[in-house]
Amino acid sequence: MEKDKKICIMGGGSWATAIAKMAMNGGRRINWYMRRPEQIEEFQKNGYNPKYLSSVNFDVRKIKFYSDINKAVRYSDVLVFAMPSPFLKSHLSKLKTPLKGKFIVTAIKGIVPDENMIVTDYFHKYYEVLEEDVAVIAGPCHAEEVALERLSYLTVASKNAELATWFASRISTPFLKTYIGTDVRGIEYASVLKNVYAIASGICAGLKYGDNFQAILVSNSIREMNRFVDCVVPEDNRNLQDAAYLGDLLVTAYSKFSRNRTFGNMIGKGYSVRSSQLEMEMIAEGYYGTKCIHEINERYGVDMPILEACYNILYERISPNIEIKVLTEKLC
Repeated sequence: MEKDKKICIMGGGSWATAIAKMAMNGGRRINWYMRRPEQIEEFQKNGYNPKYLSSVNFDVRKIKFYSDINKAVRYSDVLVFAMPSPFLKSHLSKLKTPLKGKFIVTAIKGIVPDENMIVTDYFHKYYEVLEEDVAVIAGPCHAEEVALERLSYLTVASKNAELATWFASRISTPFLKTYIGTDVRGIEYASVLKNVYAIASGICAGLKYGDNFQAILVSNSIREMNRFVDCVVPEDNRNLQDAAYLGDLLVTAYSKFSRNRTFGNMIGKGYSVRSSQLEMEMIAEGYYGTKCIHEINERYGVDMPILEACYNILYERISPNIEIKVLTEKLC
């Protein structure tokens, strides 16, 4: 792949900002799409994202900002989508410029609501993006720790080894190590599920369950994830002990930076779903992922007691105390 391919960061949140920091390492230039012109104006004035990771300073002379998604796509070769999955359709609703022929990198760790589709499947079905033109980014990697330049690891997965290798080298920094993978759809489903399990972990913490139970919960979560992913996306060479699966689950379930764990913690303490969302002012992807995976699993019938406990608490309004107590009898 040519070294001068134009990268565009698609989104204005914390994860988009962290990826932009990586992509600009060494003084490189990028394009950056944000929907709100006022956010761009303030960014250009102050040299940092006014809404997210404001401690990270950027050389705005090396950023071409766009609030028009069509221009952003037209003048870019590689599009890194890093926006909450519930907002993806609304962003793309204004898109008239074809995505076919562009390299799509999805850093969205969620599922498209209403469609019940992982993001790469959505791009394949509705935008004719070819399998070899897609890559996904997987953790374990929190945006906040990237901002602090703490050593982090990422997996870039694609059926196109050249694309994955090029993009991995493009975002590598002294504080970020990258690995290459091929399990695109498996990693995407695992990324959705780890957010669900982080909510479960937060709920249990809010209910004052201790570290001993958290260990049981997370060890059962990885087995539950394994059952589902192996059923939906069979793959002989997949190892869920790899960082893109188990590592991402662990950091999302335990980290103070995990918005899904924070959301679950509030639910466990007695907050309603709505009040928790308003209090956080950020999207907990696992809330939407819980419903989507629950509905997908109606077709497959995989045994998923942790997912179902989260669904019952978040959507059936069953008491967290009662539901988790029932769940404790199903874990081992």
